[in-house]
Amino acid sequence: MRRLLTILLLALLTVSCGQTTLKRAIAEDTLMTQVDSMARALAATGFNAGSVYKEIWIRDFNTFIELSLEVMPVEEIREVLDTFIDFKAADGNIPDAFVEVADTEGLGYKYRFCDARPGMAAHKNTVETDQESSFVQAVAQYVTLTGDKDYLSVNRAGKTVLEHLEDAMLFLRRYKWNDTYGLITGATTADWGDVQPEHGWGVEIDENTHYTIDIYDNAMFALALGDLAALCEKAGETEKATRWHALRDSVSHNVRAHLWDAENQKFRPHIYLDGSPFPVEFKEEEIYYHGGTAVAALAGILTKKEVARANKRMLANMKAAGAQSIGLTMYPAYPDGFFANPMMGAYQYQNGGDWTWFGARWIQALVKYGFLKEAYCEAKPMLQRSAEVGFYEWYHLDGSPVGSGTYRGTAGVLFKANRMMREAAAR
Repeated sequence: MRRLLTILLLALLTVSCGQTTLKRAIAEDTLMTQVDSMARALAATGFNAGSVYKEIWIRDFNTFIELSLEVMPVEEIREVLDTFIDFKAADGNIPDAFVEVADTEGLGYKYRFCDARPGMAAHKNTVETDQESSFVQAVAQYVTLTGDKDYLSVNRAGKTVLEHLEDAMLFLRRYKWNDTYGLITGATTADWGDVQPEHGWGVEIDENTHYTIDIYDNAMFALALGDLAALCEKAGETEKATRWHALRDSVSHNVRAHLWDAENQKFRPHIYLDGSPFPVEFKEEEIYYHGGTAVAALAGILTKKEVARANKRMLANMKAAGAQSIGLTMYPAYPDGFFANPMMGAYQYQNGGDWTWFGARWIQALVKYGFLKEAYCEAKPMLQRSAEVGFYEWYHLDGSPVGSGTYRGTAGVLFKANRMMREAAAR
């Protein structure tokens, strides 16, 4: 039903509504206002990822820090950023999350500790390569939205905040870099996911890992490099800014050269460095990654024509899968049994579930590239279900909610998408 309403709304706007009417509809949309109010109320209750997560995760916090700045004291937000700095390892790597030691029992992670944060512990999912990029992006949002560029020169553990950010990017350049492709590496996952297929939990690189290069990690890296260059400029470090800009441009170029399939107008799921974990007869190249495509668009790696084609492809995938929103993570999904983790069956969790957490990022990308009408229509199903059931982590193809029932990442990306649509409509 939601898909039908979206199609009808798009047709109505196309046939009978001019740009002025579209902009008025966005400005006066009470559903957007309702969802914004709900998002603010949720963000005012803390920084952990959601009701089933006690940790504060950097990949999640990065997607709702803008929302948090609307309702939470600036000092508390800086404290979260400072804590990630305190748990940064000597080689520059940033943990996934931190939590009170009392809440670690039974979680199963390998924890790190630091003297600066007694009573707290941090852990890192090593199959994913987005923690450092997420951290740099989060700090960039904080500095940009608050105007607090002095934060970059604050000394913490013998280095300035800006130097800590550079350490994080240098970790990826030194330890996750592949010289042949000029891109960063990670373990095999489903698009932006953080679960590898080789064993039951799948969150830690081990002797069974199949190393690969994918679009999500590298698009996040490109975004972070651009953010770091901009922060260096704010700090008056122009030579550093030039170097980080150059690396960003190189990564973006290499993404186009090696990951973009121009003939099929899509990103290749993986470039395998030591073989694939999947059966040789499996045609993985047919899978279309929605999440990585959305982040690549936000990173400016795609052209406007390519974004338009991607949007049509995503809508077609959504229809073929029977999904309720553009948040469908991929199509088709990996078959049942391809991931040892039982949560990763076909069209479950990160393997083809429907995630507003990435669907709303695609809405942001559509606005960025000037497709306001499409963004508004395709945001509607996500806004409607959030208004009806709240901000869930993900949804089954039939629209039923799953996972954390107060997922701040969902609230954060929808809030930002709404803001971007309103700003575009006001121009």
